[in-house]
Amino acid sequence: MSVDGDDEQVLTHHRGPAEPGVVPGHSEEAVEIKRLRAEVAELRRANEILKAASAFSAAELDRPSKYS
Repeated sequence: MSVDGDDEQVLTHHRGPAEPGVVPGHSEEAVEIKRLRAEVAELRRANEILKAASAFSAAELDRPSKYS
């Protein structure tokens, strides 16, 4: 039996509506893990940017000033 049209409506009716952000067939833990992994990746990118900015600032402070 293929899942299309009326068949999908029957399955949805028996399962009930999905919770927002939860994909049918996936556990809440899997959704949370996916969200946390995305957050970790974003934080790692931000950390790399901050490290580069810190290195740049440190290099600027090490240069002799033209006005001293």
